[in-house]
Amino acid sequence: MDKEKALKKKKKLISLLSEMDSLLVAFSGGVDSTFLLAVAQEALGERVVGATAASPAYPSREREEAVAFAEQRGISHILFESDETCIPEFIANNPDRCYHCKKSLSRELLDIADQKGIAHVAHAANTDDLGDYRPGMQAAEEMGLIAPLLDAQLNKEEIRFLSREMGLPTWDKSAMACLASRIPYGETITEEKLRMVGEAETFLAEKGFKQYRVRYHGKVARIEVNIADLERMIAPVFRKEIVQKFRAIGFQHIALDLEGYITGSLNRALAP
Repeated sequence: MDKEKALKKKKKLISLLSEMDSLLVAFSGGVDSTFLLAVAQEALGERVVGATAASPAYPSREREEAVAFAEQRGISHILFESDETCIPEFIANNPDRCYHCKKSLSRELLDIADQKGIAHVAHAANTDDLGDYRPGMQAAEEMGLIAPLLDAQLNKEEIRFLSREMGLPTWDKSAMACLASRIPYGETITEEKLRMVGEAETFLAEKGFKQYRVRYHGKVARIEVNIADLERMIAPVFRKEIVQKFRAIGFQHIALDLEGYITGSLNRALAP
């Protein structure tokens, strides 16, 4: 990675943000949205506000970390209820699930911005998001949300580097996505399934794993972790602990994916 190029892109981002009267940032607490919110504060000061959705589709720990970050930085922050499980297209879990979810979320963000007199609403898509199936990006664009990180041509590696330079606690945070992304397309989404996945992944996080996914396949939990962590997963004592915990959560069978963690692995079902 070219560090000088990354720093120049950050300057471009600050320049783009500085031209705005006010900005509402869709703030999940992840790597990208934390970076965007922090740079927006640098550029706009009190004219930036973060907005975080409280939803069964996202782990509660992510929401708690978002609230803590905004408080520590003195950034105005709005926490609002967003229940995707009320959206029929979300529950049906077809390949366009994210489109309908993002459209609903964008509508809620735009309503908040309108109520607060905020001129722009931004989400934290970056250039790496262009390389996968992301129907939610289409919905955000259609609804009029802006993507400053895309406009500045920033990628994930650069965002992590710049986050570290800025002293942001999320610079090495693992990638996170909606819990519904753990459920194969066509499998109806329920709060119970989201709860099971969320509790299983929280357990792995508490055990010190950095990157993981628990994919829901009926009563089978398929665990994805980094290749370097596979040996630890099958160590006799820890393996027994995982089995006991996952069965208590509601899974009958627990499988370890030998391929390891793969971003968006369930999107393979969409391939020709």
